[in-house]
Amino acid sequence: MIQFERFQLANGLKVLVHPDTSTPMAVVNVLYNVGAKDESPNKTGFAHLFEHLMFGGSINIPVYDEPLQRAGGENNAYTTNDLTNYYCQLPAENLETAFWLESDRMLSLAFSEKSLEVQRKVVCEEFKEHYINKPYGDAWHKMRTLAYTTHPYKWMTIGASLDHVEQASMQDVKDFFFKFYRPNNAILVVTGNVTLEQVKALSEKWFGPIPAGEAYVRNLPVEPKQDKSRTLDVRADVPMDMLMMTWHMGGRFDAGYHATDLLTEVLGGGASSRLYEQLIKVKQIFSSIECFHFGTVDPGLLVIEGKLVKGVSMSVAEKAVLEEVELIKNTLLEEKEVQKVINKTESMICFEDMSIMNRAHSLAFYELLGDGALMNTELAKYQAVTPELIQSTAREIFQDNNRNTLYYYSKS
Repeated sequence: MIQFERFQLANGLKVLVHPDTSTPMAVVNVLYNVGAKDESPNKTGFAHLFEHLMFGGSINIPVYDEPLQRAGGENNAYTTNDLTNYYCQLPAENLETAFWLESDRMLSLAFSEKSLEVQRKVVCEEFKEHYINKPYGDAWHKMRTLAYTTHPYKWMTIGASLDHVEQASMQDVKDFFFKFYRPNNAILVVTGNVTLEQVKALSEKWFGPIPAGEAYVRNLPVEPKQDKSRTLDVRADVPMDMLMMTWHMGGRFDAGYHATDLLTEVLGGGASSRLYEQLIKVKQIFSSIECFHFGTVDPGLLVIEGKLVKGVSMSVAEKAVLEEVELIKNTLLEEKEVQKVINKTESMICFEDMSIMNRAHSLAFYELLGDGALMNTELAKYQAVTPELIQSTAREIFQDNNRNTLYYYSKS
């Protein structure tokens, strides 16, 4: 059970505090309620661009990393379709340094043309390296636009097109910042060797004076229910054929979310999973195969993707995958198979909770979902999943009219 206290500043900033005196360290985590899904369809990649810009100097601090390193700290950030998260870990005695740094970049970035050009170049190079020049790099761009017709999950966090970041103006960047990177659109979590009183005082001192932004009311278009199977053929200079299938699934608030998570583990969670056992070891159809989902807040995608063994036809591979899918729909799992994936999930949750960094991330994420205390109920939700629930979830998701298939052929 992770214990924490919560308070809110007058400008709307939510603050969660989780003291842990067993460590000399502290973590300061700032989650902004903005992800790639909040971008304009003709100006994508901005949330990810800001992940880079936020390290390029703020209004009073030209270099972010240097003072943090002098204080014995380290930092990083990540952007998803749903959120942007910045975090640093440092000796608890230097806690105020982190408050000074994080509050200054929330107050305002430096917005220099030089910083924008440097980070724009970094992001464009990343786009080219990972999504244009890399084998299979465009697969997820193509799959998202195939699977989603309406919801902004149809583009990746890197952006729908390289042009959007290349053509981003300084005004575009400023508008995006002052819309989303405001105290009332953020959650501050502090974990480690700290006290509630200390965090309250530092929060008021450093974040209290920052003006609240206009309230951001998210009103995203809802993806309509898919009513027929969609397919796409791609031919590219890649070493082997790849088959990628996705099915729409519920989001984080869906009653079947935890059953779906365990379903992906049964099918593709490692070397003892069904797809690995049958399609790699026994039938030798695939050289690699996995089943996963992205854990998105809004309804997302369940994925099965694999690289085919040379000489195996795409139709044989597709048929083999669908046979495994039908098997799990039509045959009730044994209790021990379900218990195995529940145990694996439990050990993963427990292992993650050992670090004050992960606890900070989790508290911020569950607070974004509505209540940080939800992290304490996750395990019980997995333990409540039965073979019957997994089967009914599989039947609901694995319908032909809910499937999107990308046939990615090697030219050679």
